Amino acid sequence: MDIKAYLNRIGIDKIKDPSLKFLTELQNKHLLSIPFEDLDIPDGNRIELDLNKIYNKIIPTKRGGFCYELNGLFHWLLTSLGFNVDMLSARVFNSQKNDFGPECDHMTLLVHLDKDYLVDVGFGDSFRRPIEMPDGETEDVSAHYRISKKEDKLFELLKKEENNFSSQYCFTTGPKKLEDYKEMCAFQQDSPASHFRTRMLCTIATETGRITLSNNSLTITENGIKTKTEFTGDNEFDILLNKYFGIALY
Repeated sequence: MDIKAYLNRIGIDKIKDPSLKFLTELQNKHLLSIPFEDLDIPDGNRIELDLNKIYNKIIPTKRGGFCYELNGLFHWLLTSLGFNVDMLSARVFNSQKNDFGPECDHMTLLVHLDKDYLVDVGFGDSFRRPIEMPDGETEDVSAHYRISKKEDKLFELLKKEENNFSSQYCFTTGPKKLEDYKEMCAFQQDSPASHFRTRMLCTIATETGRITLSNNSLTITENGIKTKTEFTGDNEFDILLNKYFGIALY
């Protein structure tokens, strides 16, 4: 895998020593350059947790991926750049069930510098700068986020929505390996209960908001104002996917 090609993909032209400033630049540029997308799963294209395969899918072909792919690859990049990084198990909050999902439902990252920081490039519409542990906060064009400690080694990521903080996911700080996510990665692709099987989604951060393409709609958010356009037909989806994300599936 080519570090320089990866950095070029996210618009980084100079390697710097590990620091919070460089980490912040890497996370923000990654979110602005590589989309969160689950386009392979409905089409039955198998996602394997193999870093070389993930790299070849995302970097040279300018695709995106979902959490295990994006954060798994970002973990490799950060480690290669000299950062001390742990993969963490996160459990995504399900508002319909009012409960959290199973362990390794999501992968997030913990970077150890002078302090520890939560970092995530694989959760779609989420925080754009590292959040200091154990109770840090950050605010950007997407929202206001904070970390809350629930119990020993268990924390919760919260997002402010309509003046109230709502749960995004909870996570434990015990380090994981990529293979620890294989069972849940298979579940996301195979289980009838997985929402990844029934939708086509591609979303990317922009400097002023976000662009999201779903099964039958395109939503562009600029400075907090959302414009949603609905459409019908697979051809329209493919046209918009290429226009806004530069992705051609066929």
